[in-house]
Amino acid sequence: MDALIVDRVQFAFTVTFHYLFPQLTMGLALLLVILKSLALKSGKPQYDEAVRFWGRILGINFAVGVVTGIPLEFQFGTNWAAFSKTTGGVIGQTLAMEGVFSFFLESTFLGLFLFGERRLGRRLHWLATFMVFLGSWLSGFFIIATNAWMQHPVGYRIASDGAVELNSLWALLSNPWLPWQYLHNMCAAVVTGSVVMAAVGAFYLLAGRNEDHARIFVRVGVVIGAIASLLMMYPLGDAQGRNVAAYQPVTLSAMEGLFHSEAGAPLAILGQPDMRAERLDNPLIIPRALSFLTYRHWKAEVKGLDAYPRDQWPDNVPLVYYAYHNMVGLGTIFIAILLLALWSLWRGTLYRSRPMLWVLMLLAPFPYIATTFGWMTAELGRQPWLVYGLMRTAQGASPQVSGGNAMFTLIGFAGMYAALMVLFLFLIYLEIERGPLAEPEVPGSHAHPTESTD
Repeated sequence: MDALIVDRVQFAFTVTFHYLFPQLTMGLALLLVILKSLALKSGKPQYDEAVRFWGRILGINFAVGVVTGIPLEFQFGTNWAAFSKTTGGVIGQTLAMEGVFSFFLESTFLGLFLFGERRLGRRLHWLATFMVFLGSWLSGFFIIATNAWMQHPVGYRIASDGAVELNSLWALLSNPWLPWQYLHNMCAAVVTGSVVMAAVGAFYLLAGRNEDHARIFVRVGVVIGAIASLLMMYPLGDAQGRNVAAYQPVTLSAMEGLFHSEAGAPLAILGQPDMRAERLDNPLIIPRALSFLTYRHWKAEVKGLDAYPRDQWPDNVPLVYYAYHNMVGLGTIFIAILLLALWSLWRGTLYRSRPMLWVLMLLAPFPYIATTFGWMTAELGRQPWLVYGLMRTAQGASPQVSGGNAMFTLIGFAGMYAALMVLFLFLIYLEIERGPLAEPEVPGSHAHPTESTD
């Protein structure tokens, strides 16, 4: 059993499962600031109740995210010891800053946000909400700064013993790869949070429950989700694509299924990569569009995979291609659905349109799928490098860990994470059943103001 393959599968599984939770935390953190600001401005109790409801959801999500994130750091030592030994002088900086500057900030103010509303008062509680948002987005920044260095290493030197040392913290934090990857990732988290919020609101409206709160959920989710989805396409997605073209051109070729260099290269909407024939089968293309999107010139030459040695190609070109196209396809669907919902909201028909509410409710899992495809594109596209152009993936694995040991722990993680997911879904189910009110809403239970309650 090849230990390297099992190590890669194990890390892919654990990091993919873990990221299901931080993306909702980061997305909801911004939405909670918006809801809390609306509560202060309007004075309506429904907004405060909405904040409490989504605060409980965020708390559960945050806790499971912490539990599933801890094993990732241990895997740097257990499965990827050679990588950690060689590059720890660089990646240790940003990972430590994430823990000290952002995680502690986020977790401290999360406690104040969840349990301190009455003691803090409305304005200080808004500040606690904002600090939870700031901590979560700072955490994302430092984690993505680490990944950005692996995608495009800067600010380092090679020591006499072969270790990679940091020689400029500023270069690390101002990596040209970092801003667009960070903004693209955080905007995707906002799409996830917005779609989930709109989906829960749609569920309540379809069920005829908590309708005042449901309208808030749908309205905020649709408006913010539509804005974030448009930003994901342009300028953030466009800029990140041009980043890949500038610093990882072979990855761009794999993403687009471009096997041969071409002036006026077309953009493939559909097609199936044929690795033997080195071509796209059944392509649906837009002529010259790839050249324009990449270099802002219709006749610019775009390098194909044939321009690079075979050992520099991504390990699995078809998987990179399909992951990228699925991500873009889902992002386009989000734009279409959320703009249609926004138009229906503007017309005043959304809350009564059961087909549209069903679409919003059933849309909930798809942002998770899209972000998973996005990270697959980034990580598989970087292969065969752990640190692009600097350290091969095969060089980073722990030499003393056998394939059997790695498989044993992979099976253990699979079982443990399955149990965690069941627990997570059960707790979320209980919160949704409970609803935004302190007690479950019972139709007809509220006395009329003019009636005696003796």
